[in-house]
Amino acid sequence: MFTGIVEERGEVIDLERLKDSARLTARGSRVTTDARPGDSIAVDGCCLTVVEVAPDQGRFTVDVMAESLARTTIGSLRPGVSVNLERAVRADGRLGGHIVQGHIDGTGRILSRQSTPHWDLVEIAVPAGLSKYVAEKGSIAVDGVSLTVAAVQDEPEPVFTVALIPTTLRLTTLGLKVPGDLVNLEVDVIAKYVERLSAEEVSA
Repeated sequence: MFTGIVEERGEVIDLERLKDSARLTARGSRVTTDARPGDSIAVDGCCLTVVEVAPDQGRFTVDVMAESLARTTIGSLRPGVSVNLERAVRADGRLGGHIVQGHIDGTGRILSRQSTPHWDLVEIAVPAGLSKYVAEKGSIAVDGVSLTVAAVQDEPEPVFTVALIPTTLRLTTLGLKVPGDLVNLEVDVIAKYVERLSAEEVSA
């Protein structure tokens, strides 16, 4: 489990495409300090398992399965690209953001961003099948960053808005994104469980 509080902005070293998967190597000096093979690191919000690590070089390697490549932006990464990195939260750690599984539900497209003296307002188009889980003042993870939904609209297409504070702009890749860019989305898992339980009650 993760919290959506990005620990550092890392850098892609290599993405090796295999037959039905890929092997990603990235640099992150903080997340590799205590990483071992088998540990989980979220890369742009996608939970991936470490298979190799070189703490002295600040680099680690993860395998990416076909499902992850299909649902996320991981497959489009290139050497030199910045990525958000977060280690799995310890059981005795602070839950600074919200409960984030690292299981990406789909990708959204940035439609616009408006800068103000104190924050940026960013509009993101959300796939129709996910829009029902997005609620004003609710939580959502965008490229692994825990954010509060500032506004939601359903017509003419599902769109939500988030406000990015200076710290988020400075410490995560969201400060680099421009309209047209795709981002990984993970909706609040609690909303999905509520829907599932409600459907079972109705069918009963």
